[in-house]
Amino acid sequence: MATESSMVFVVDDDPLIRASIQGLLKSASLQSESFETAEQFLKRGLWDGPSCLILDVTLPGMSGPDFQAQLQNAGLQIPIIFVTGHGDIPMTVKAMKLGATEFLTKPLNDQEPLDAVQQAPASDCVHRKEQSAISKLRARDSIS
Repeated sequence: MATESSMVFVVDDDPLIRASIQGLLKSASLQSESFETAEQFLKRGLWDGPSCLILDVTLPGMSGPDFQAQLQNAGLQIPIIFVTGHGDIPMTVKAMKLGATEFLTKPLNDQEPLDAVQQAPASDCVHRKEQSAISKLRARDSIS
């Protein structure tokens, strides 16, 4: 379940889709920020708390899957929920192999994104705790 300090980032080039998703998230008392492109999201800077990313597959500039790969290569772990109006099975498989938590097709019904978003920040929180524990162990081992 999402926590009060969690953030949902929405990256979609369609302003109506962004507004619709943000309205849905607000109705469920979830914080969100939206961006038109992956590049705009990157300029925002990192969120220091549990979060997830609702990411359109087809974006101007860097596509959603390319952005996912860039985040993965940079070691940035954020749960990604893909949305698309033009998905296919190979694209879905690739996204899931790279760690996407969900792959939804447009038009979205209200419950699908809410279900996905309710789980993603919680899994991010668990991942952050695991990474913190690993870092502490590595630091302790390097001191010995």
